[in-house]
Amino acid sequence: MTCNWQDVIVTQGAQQALDLLARVVVQPGDVVAVEEPGYPPARALFAAQGARIAHVPVDGEGIVVRKLPRNTRLVYVTPSHQFPLGMPMSLERRIELLEWAAKRGAVIVEDDYDGEFRFEGRPVESLKSLDRAGLVAYVGTFSKTMFPDLRIGYVVPPAALAGPLWSAKQICDWHSCLLTQSALGAFMLDGAYAKHLRRMHKAYAERRATLLRHLATGLAPWFEALPATAGIHLVAHLTDTLDEARVVAAAREVSVGLYGIRGFYADKSTEQGVLLGYGGTNVDAIERGMTRLAALMPTL
Repeated sequence: MTCNWQDVIVTQGAQQALDLLARVVVQPGDVVAVEEPGYPPARALFAAQGARIAHVPVDGEGIVVRKLPRNTRLVYVTPSHQFPLGMPMSLERRIELLEWAAKRGAVIVEDDYDGEFRFEGRPVESLKSLDRAGLVAYVGTFSKTMFPDLRIGYVVPPAALAGPLWSAKQICDWHSCLLTQSALGAFMLDGAYAKHLRRMHKAYAERRATLLRHLATGLAPWFEALPATAGIHLVAHLTDTLDEARVVAAAREVSVGLYGIRGFYADKSTEQGVLLGYGGTNVDAIERGMTRLAALMPTL
């Protein structure tokens, strides 16, 4: 995505970017469409603004556009790496969503929370780069590429929303921390950030490959990994005979951190699976954890 530096509004993490967009775009009673399953903090934020939340299902290509309510004011999506399931939104689905929004004047919020780490195929153009109608607000963060405590995110809004968002930001907290922005800017300008990304990409690729190998071999009778080409987590569905909560609890007893996916659904779901993150671990720890999990699973 190409943009001018004046187009970027720096925020206190991506969550503040979403909050500012909700304040500016959403009125009480407006319909906000979110992915189902999806990111609970975003869902809660829009609901707190008084929005009526429409939980729109996703399939292998992303959000199902034909199921969007016609009166939707804002659509929140994670097209680079759908949260939590992991699949990227196809180019055809991106174009379909943009055309749908253009007909109705809906704002699209594109949350690219960890798209810097891509491991398969060529990157698909962002919704923002494909947008010709000025409807996409692109939200990013340094929480995944650097660390969450940095609390630096940003939004590249449509031109029509830039002024209102700047005003909302100023009213909210005047400005984000200049010291951390200066430090991060220097880190980027001297090339250290690009080197850091290359180093972490290699590390995450090794961790991801280790997880996928275990899921495809020793854990294959119980888990089926979902396709994910980017990011620092993946999801695996459980076989029908297993109970998600029981698997997560039993894994915790042997010091393996799994996260059930049912909590990411707003409505009751029959889907059962686990989210496996590899951002804060290493290959040796993954090897040990997956070996313990493989020994545990026959007992459940």
